[in-house]
Amino acid sequence: MMDKKVSLLKRMVEESTYTVALCGSGMMEEGGFKSLKNQERAYSIEERYGRSPEELFTGAYYSTRPEEFFRFYKEEILGNIPRRTESVDAMAAMERAGKLQSVITANVYAVAAHSMKNVVELHGNIYANSCSRCGKAYSMEYVRDAAGVPLCEHCQSVIRPHVTMFGEMLDARLIERISEEIEKAQLLLVLGTTLHSEVFRNYIRYFSGKNLVVIHEREDHEDYKADLVILDQPRHILPMLGYGCPEALGSA
Repeated sequence: MMDKKVSLLKRMVEESTYTVALCGSGMMEEGGFKSLKNQERAYSIEERYGRSPEELFTGAYYSTRPEEFFRFYKEEILGNIPRRTESVDAMAAMERAGKLQSVITANVYAVAAHSMKNVVELHGNIYANSCSRCGKAYSMEYVRDAAGVPLCEHCQSVIRPHVTMFGEMLDARLIERISEEIEKAQLLLVLGTTLHSEVFRNYIRYFSGKNLVVIHEREDHEDYKADLVILDQPRHILPMLGYGCPEALGSA
């Protein structure tokens, strides 16, 4: 059964002239990261910090309680960077072969962006940081290694990570770009998430192409809307499409 599904997916990819991949939290989980919304992890965080992730990882907390915010941010976000998996190498190979035109990711760790050309980062990434007052740019390492709250060397203002926190609105231009990419897609790959995704479901509705494919290890009641569903981690499936050797790409 799995061989037939992979063969069907291969045919869909070959026939598509514009393929877009939506990469959800499952793509980070396969690299060892647990989502802040994972029930077990959220409970652990609340026990450790006395507040839920939804309270801690907000612009309001960053502004009013920077010491507590950065303790959480450095330990839980910067201290839990997922490892690179075969999925990224396989998508990079697809892009090089002209079989993947765009990747839209909710991953703030810039894993795909380090390997591919056309990546839209829905929630920003941890490597972009700047002074909240003068705008001077700072590295992730500067923020991570700061003693307490990371401050600007020039004006001593608090540095702001360029990641979207809970409750924050996305830039209208970014929303427009994502919508346009999905509208252009003949094949939409929903990877590491479901059609019921809290993050992506409002964007998926813009898809009017030929084939909608879900590759995720957990089944969802919305799966019936997809043309093909493969219940597995994308890192086990994408390399099977045969567009390149993951090991070779990873070491390039």
